[in-house]
Amino acid sequence: MSKKEREMRVEKEKEQKRRMDGTLLILVLLLVVCGLIFLYSTSAYNGRVKFHDPAYYFKKQLFATSLGMMGMYLVSCMDYHIITRMAPFLYVVSMGLSLAVLLFGDEYNGSKRWLSIGPLSFQPSEFAKVAVILLLTYVITNSKKRQDSLLHMAGTMALLLPIVGLVGTNNLSTAIIILGIGVILIFVSNPKYLPFVGIGGVGVLFIGVFLSMASYRLERIAIWRNPEKYEKGFQTIQGLYAIGSGGIFGKGLGSSLQKLGFVPEAQNDMIFSIICEETGLIGACLLILIFALLIWRLMVIATHARDLCGALIASGIMGHMAIQVILNIAVVTNTIPNTGITLPFVSYGGTSVLFLMGEMGLALSVSRTRSP
Repeated sequence: MSKKEREMRVEKEKEQKRRMDGTLLILVLLLVVCGLIFLYSTSAYNGRVKFHDPAYYFKKQLFATSLGMMGMYLVSCMDYHIITRMAPFLYVVSMGLSLAVLLFGDEYNGSKRWLSIGPLSFQPSEFAKVAVILLLTYVITNSKKRQDSLLHMAGTMALLLPIVGLVGTNNLSTAIIILGIGVILIFVSNPKYLPFVGIGGVGVLFIGVFLSMASYRLERIAIWRNPEKYEKGFQTIQGLYAIGSGGIFGKGLGSSLQKLGFVPEAQNDMIFSIICEETGLIGACLLILIFALLIWRLMVIATHARDLCGALIASGIMGHMAIQVILNIAVVTNTIPNTGITLPFVSYGGTSVLFLMGEMGLALSVSRTRSP
């Protein structure tokens, strides 16, 4: 190889390392802007009634989003291998925070999910999702055992049981997402398909046992099957009314009736129903399309990652996004029982936005060092 060819190759490698996935960045920014618009429209009534400020929720979300944007940029400029090496420590921290929630957490609407530090409060379960992605990436990439061994797969999944147990005590939805992320990462690293039939069976059994351990979880299934019979089915019914009344083109942004106290806490888990009411089927499909493009782009980044570490990180983030979006929309449309899952980048929640932006920063970091 001549000197000129070597210089051209080095320059090409440097360019590959500098290049960030612009499509992913645009999709994230588009989701953030749409999320803030929908949040303000949905939360203005609740903000005016509870805090005498229609922009109360919008301001808090905008502040968290601004911090998240800075965090995304900083993480995207870092080497994801360095962050992955911190995974065991981050996982231990996430377990400590989850245990602290059980002992000292703030209870809201019957669930302990928040920790307060002075005037600030946050959900450690959101941090746990990121910690799990990094931990499994660290374990799989540093393992010298066969990735297709059932014993190895079982051992890798067993690492998640402590955090699943801690988080799942008061937050079943996040526990399901964490298990889903684990299955996806093991699937990506495994060349065989058949073992996942067994894993699926064990997963269903585990969820069945977990549901039977608390009566309120079984009650949710009964409410899902016949929401009209139960007082707690009110939110689901009102959400379906909102979706149905939106029609094809919707009532117009800000014109929802169901957000006026009929759908409780409309800015949280049920925000998709208000989006359907105000923007109709067209607006809902466009939002789903943006999410689909984001998930597709994460898959492209995972496919073109330079190494297994980058591929697993991008796959874990893709799995997290896909599971959470699908479950939220399924809950809102009463396709599955209500599990209290937020819609990424759209539902109100500063902690969720912060860590989602951090995940996007990780994906952008992986995209900077793609394979040729």
